[in-house]
Amino acid sequence: MIFKYSGYDSHGKRVKARIEANDLDEAKRKLKAKGILFDSITESGEGLLSRLSFKRSHKLTSKQLAQFSKNIAIYLRSGIPIVNVIKLAKSQYEDDGIMVDFLNSLESSMNEGNSFYAALDSQHIIALPSFYKQSIKVAEESGSMSEVLFEMARFVEEQDKVSGQVKQALIYPMVIVVISIFMVAFMLTTVVPKITKMFAQLKQELPGITKFVIASGDFLGHYWLHIVAVIIIGSLLFSYFLKKSPRFRYLFDSTMLRLPLFGKIIRTFELARFSYITSVLTRSGVTFVHAVKLSSGILDNQVMKKEFESASKDVVEGKKFSSSLAKHGKHVDKSFIQAIALGEETSEVPMVMENLADLYFSENRDKINVFLSLMEPMLILFVGATIGFIVIAMLLPIFSMNMANM
Repeated sequence: MIFKYSGYDSHGKRVKARIEANDLDEAKRKLKAKGILFDSITESGEGLLSRLSFKRSHKLTSKQLAQFSKNIAIYLRSGIPIVNVIKLAKSQYEDDGIMVDFLNSLESSMNEGNSFYAALDSQHIIALPSFYKQSIKVAEESGSMSEVLFEMARFVEEQDKVSGQVKQALIYPMVIVVISIFMVAFMLTTVVPKITKMFAQLKQELPGITKFVIASGDFLGHYWLHIVAVIIIGSLLFSYFLKKSPRFRYLFDSTMLRLPLFGKIIRTFELARFSYITSVLTRSGVTFVHAVKLSSGILDNQVMKKEFESASKDVVEGKKFSSSLAKHGKHVDKSFIQAIALGEETSEVPMVMENLADLYFSENRDKINVFLSLMEPMLILFVGATIGFIVIAMLLPIFSMNMANM
């Protein structure tokens, strides 16, 4: 919940702002901890819609997240404590109410003795990526916060570039898909019924393909609202179970890894992410054993995450990471394991990990570009085949009548 308050800070300056808390009593405790003498405090927003809007977490764009990370990292490199860094950062976001609430929440949480990671994880104003929060946790444990934040900014910017290229390339195919859906729906619900009336008057036996198209048009015309409702409800249920059910998430991630092209892209991206974070940590002075253990928790795919976590446990016990990964990593490329083994033999693990990250990120970009270049002609072919199928189904009875009259 967000509460509005007004009062005086420890310097006697008049302040008006908002603060996040679970209830009114907690909000008052947080204000007292900050040294603010408040004269009024009320829940922000009037009515249900306003309250709901504050409960829904906002999301930062990749550019905003990268810029925020860079700002924090620059202050930290100057030797300023993290709590003071958050106070200084607020001056840069005075015109952004959401960011001010976010930073106030972080400041209050850290003033209560919580770590930066705990403050990020407990706030509900801005939804941050799980790998980003885990990276902050790793950085705090290793004492390399500024370095990791700079690297996270670079990582997020790189992913934003790839995402932007994909979105730009998908615009034309998506336009084709939308237009084709409307065209097929129009033909099935408007054109086909008119031709069907003509066939009904002639009382002619129709081919199976024509009956199928007519039945599809009737079904779509009568139950289109039900179809839309099923799609919406199905999407909501899928999203709910994906977030709330670990077993469902694991099954979904396992299925995604089995897909011909997408599975390879997911595996490559996860290996690139693991390599990148591990290289950052080892270059920041974290031991390889600790870096592997911490980096395993950053992976998003639950199947690969479990495999890396199992391998990291063996590393803690003194075994080589390459041999442990060969044992547990069913979805890990052999070339990846061999490269790590080479790094372990030559004591150049950080450099090997950095090279692997660059290699896999580049490989994924190439795969995505190939996929997008193939998707456009495939969509055009599919749309043409679908419309051609409907046209042939409607013309086939007419050809049959002409042949019968000859």
